[in-house]
Amino acid sequence: MMNPVQSAARAVIKRGIEYVAAYNRKRLLKADHDFLVGIHAPMRSELTLENLIVIGSIPAGLNGRYLKMGANPVKPDPAGHHWFLGDGMVHGIAIQDGRVLWYRNRWIGSRLAAAALGREAAPGPRRGFNDTVNTNVVDIGGRAFAVVEAGSFPVELSETLEEQCYNPFDGTLAGSFTGHPHLDSSTGEHHAIAYDANVWDAVRHIVVSSNGKVVRDVPIPVTHGPCIHDCAFTARFVIVLDLPLTFSMRAVLGGQLFPFRWNPAHRARVGLLPRDGDATNMVWCDVEPCFVFHVVNAFDREDGQVNLDVIAYSTVFASGGSGLGSLGQLERWTVNPATRRVDRRVIDQTPQEFPRIDERRFGQSYRYAYTVSAPLDGNPQLTGATKLYKHDLDAGSHRMHEFGDGHVPGEFVFVPSTADAGEDEGWLLGFVIDTTNDTTEFTILDARSFEAAPVATVRLPHRIPPGFHGNWFSAVHQEE
Repeated sequence: MMNPVQSAARAVIKRGIEYVAAYNRKRLLKADHDFLVGIHAPMRSELTLENLIVIGSIPAGLNGRYLKMGANPVKPDPAGHHWFLGDGMVHGIAIQDGRVLWYRNRWIGSRLAAAALGREAAPGPRRGFNDTVNTNVVDIGGRAFAVVEAGSFPVELSETLEEQCYNPFDGTLAGSFTGHPHLDSSTGEHHAIAYDANVWDAVRHIVVSSNGKVVRDVPIPVTHGPCIHDCAFTARFVIVLDLPLTFSMRAVLGGQLFPFRWNPAHRARVGLLPRDGDATNMVWCDVEPCFVFHVVNAFDREDGQVNLDVIAYSTVFASGGSGLGSLGQLERWTVNPATRRVDRRVIDQTPQEFPRIDERRFGQSYRYAYTVSAPLDGNPQLTGATKLYKHDLDAGSHRMHEFGDGHVPGEFVFVPSTADAGEDEGWLLGFVIDTTNDTTEFTILDARSFEAAPVATVRLPHRIPPGFHGNWFSAVHQEE
């Protein structure tokens, strides 16, 4: 713990850094930003739409809410902006007995967003000044939480999205959280790897119990302040992706709001942490330099090794802009704790992202994965990214659902048709942007009849920006 002199010195240094950063931000070009225009242009208002028309038939038993998050700046400023930044907005579709009850979109009530909108901020404790939450909406302990990595406490959302409250899991979360907690269906616990842009020498393994309380918070030493967007686990291990995207003071002093850059000097490695162990039990395994935003899944092998499936990039943010700089491909990594090496094998080099599986299989062997196509030229407007893929990892093949010219799908989530349904026996749900008409379609596909036309489509009269992540919240689960 720092003494008063050290604390005062650190505060002075921080204020100096903030002053220089603010000065240089004002000098940045004010030209239109790729992720503030076109398909990414923020919505300007909050809507409540009812009596929406359904094309086709919503499957019986599909009762609940689909909630999705993304960055949607109230007052966009291109200077220093980044794709991952901006006030959060949650979009929701409520379904009951084959009908759409409502669509709603609501800004997360951070202090800055609320001030810009001229209303009261959401109540609840804050963690520091930056209380922006914009990445994912997850079901933890039967409650809906909007979450973000490296910063704010989560925000709990009411059934109708009309009420919000900053909630560090009923006071049990001491620090930052993640945008990608993962549920272990065998225990009901969520696992997360959390980092903090202000803490460069450690990340944390956090476990949230089935009743929504933090029951484990274990520090793991690192260097350079790595950005760790996602994680994985198996029956034996929690997997830590310590890769060469790290905190950059140069970016901060230059006025950039996203403080992470590609760092060739940072050792790329995958950590295997025993589920109940601490940092002294960690096994670090070297991997060729690359970056992973999203894990598909991981599971233990009979020979003691671990299979880890990911979307991997050769580099990201090496040039300083918001563009990724390379294209993601589906890979299987074999992590060997005996040799402490990782073998990488490309499953599909087609550019793709936002992988999802039947979440009941997370941490276990599995067969099917669903991903969204990415534009071949990396175009930020996602031109030509009109496909959804279904990978059969046992057969080594993939199928394709083509939405058609001008129709850009976002992340699709899998919902099993029943509690004991087969791995691909269920529905795929997601938003598809119609770029020609500047509208959106909420689309339901049959996972087994993957190439077929949607079983149901709900047309929304506005464009929902691509955003990031979401999930299905079953009404049956909520009642239980």
